[in-house]
Amino acid sequence: MSSAPLSPPHLPPIRLLDNHTINQIAAGEVIERPASAIKELVENSLDAGATQVTIRLADAGRTLIEVADNGHGMAPEEAQVALLRHATSKINCAEDLNQILSYGFRGEALPSIASVSHLTLATSPTDGSRTILFVEEGRISPRPAESGPQGTTITVEHLFANVPARLKFLKTDTTEINLIAETINKFAILRPDVAFRLLHHDTTLVRTSGSRDSLTALAEVWSPELARALVPFTTSNGYATVSGFISPPHLTKPTRAMQWLFVNGRSVRSRTLTAAIDQAYRSLTPDRRYPIAVLFIDLNPAEIDVNVSPTKSEIKFHREGGVFDAVRRGIKDSLLSHGMVPSLADISAVNEALNPHTQSSIPFDLTSFAIAAQSPLSPHQTAPQHRETSDPNSQHLPDLLHGLRILGQVDQTFILAENHDSLLIIDQHVAHERILYEMLCNTRGTTPIERQRLLEPVTLPVERRVAALLTDHLPELELMGFEVELFGADSLLVRSIPALGRGKSALAVLQDLLDELAEGATQPNYTPTRDDVYIMCSCKMAIKAGDPLGHAEMQKLIEDLALTENPYLCPHGRPITITWPKGDLRRRFKR
Repeated sequence: MSSAPLSPPHLPPIRLLDNHTINQIAAGEVIERPASAIKELVENSLDAGATQVTIRLADAGRTLIEVADNGHGMAPEEAQVALLRHATSKINCAEDLNQILSYGFRGEALPSIASVSHLTLATSPTDGSRTILFVEEGRISPRPAESGPQGTTITVEHLFANVPARLKFLKTDTTEINLIAETINKFAILRPDVAFRLLHHDTTLVRTSGSRDSLTALAEVWSPELARALVPFTTSNGYATVSGFISPPHLTKPTRAMQWLFVNGRSVRSRTLTAAIDQAYRSLTPDRRYPIAVLFIDLNPAEIDVNVSPTKSEIKFHREGGVFDAVRRGIKDSLLSHGMVPSLADISAVNEALNPHTQSSIPFDLTSFAIAAQSPLSPHQTAPQHRETSDPNSQHLPDLLHGLRILGQVDQTFILAENHDSLLIIDQHVAHERILYEMLCNTRGTTPIERQRLLEPVTLPVERRVAALLTDHLPELELMGFEVELFGADSLLVRSIPALGRGKSALAVLQDLLDELAEGATQPNYTPTRDDVYIMCSCKMAIKAGDPLGHAEMQKLIEDLALTENPYLCPHGRPITITWPKGDLRRRFKR
């Protein structure tokens, strides 16, 4: 017995939504919390040419947000239009979206905020009479004019009063205030020419001078001590220009909270940029620690799409590789020329500071690390001029080979040596790893690694998924000294191997490398970079802990290490060389 067909449900007719409902929907996308509203209002102030912006809050912005500026202001007819949806002075047509230079451009902020609050707009293009408009539930009501200065003041009262569901999603007052303060702090660093002031119940939370100096703004936002510890840099690869401030390798944080990114003057979030920072620091910082970075990336507006999300906090790059390369190379070059020499006291203090069991009791300030010049070593070089160091244990790199004398090998793992100033302890494995890594990266010239041709090619089995990965990395293997080619879908034909010396089996090194790639291939979205392959190979090829070394081998290892760009940290971020100043030794023995 067949059942009767179900009748389709009754659907209401399609119709246009009213403007108030449209604005509330837009507000749900643009205005997530008080910090979102403040961001939109401050952006309008900056687009209006303001040099002074004052934000006043009550109840973490729930009951009152007031943003006052000294910008150009608006004439009465402009003020009326500004409260309408999609009214803007920033663009004229769709083609303008390819060349956006302003903060706002959609014309949604004011009507969206007004739809979920009681909004008052007071504005004037000159000192004198100000136009006053009040908006409630989308209805605009003019108020009597009042005298006041040039500029615009937006007062938002009872945010989300008519959207109680949104109020429930807000966090505590402390959390919301912190988010607002971070928003203003980012504007202050982005625009050091503007004086910002943030007050909550008449308590000043943020105050900057508008000095036009980025370092001064950083000191006002974070602290003078932290600002002094940062390294300024600027670079360009022809596609993007990158400038800003980065922390030395030992000054890190447990989260990315102090990595602030700005593209064409807009605060953004970008996985491409954070990945570039990670790549630049990956051989310099401990695992799960993040450097401080304030980056300003400038490129042709046509090369980015800022119209990705309603909040304009996410962007797309048309050429991600060009931006990634500019950031990674710019930071890495700056770090290699502004590094620091870790002393025994420094290493001990960092280990203690990073130890979660002792962190609260160690009176150690990571910002106290000074920055010494870091450049390739030569016994005849003089130290480059740089900022004065405040660490008595730090040492200019060119001095390390001065008076160098090999003392011996400890536990067949560490080389013990001395120079004119210090006792040196060098980890032989990571030292050789650093040397090989930089040889592979061609930082020591274009001389290829010596290779040995096999009498007969050797076939190595390889997993199919690894074979697919190797297709993109055969040129790197060739630079390492391995002449290889794919032989079918699951094997590799090896014709030449690097002349590693010391009885090492190059084929075993290659097999270990393949095994490591196979292990990584089990991870989702695993795509090893050229740098990953170089690091793996240098680790496998390097002298191991436990290998006995002769005096001449130790001497040669240190001399080769001295020619590297960074003789103090291996590609994995472990320390290579620890210095113990002789003066400290004498003090400990009360001499």
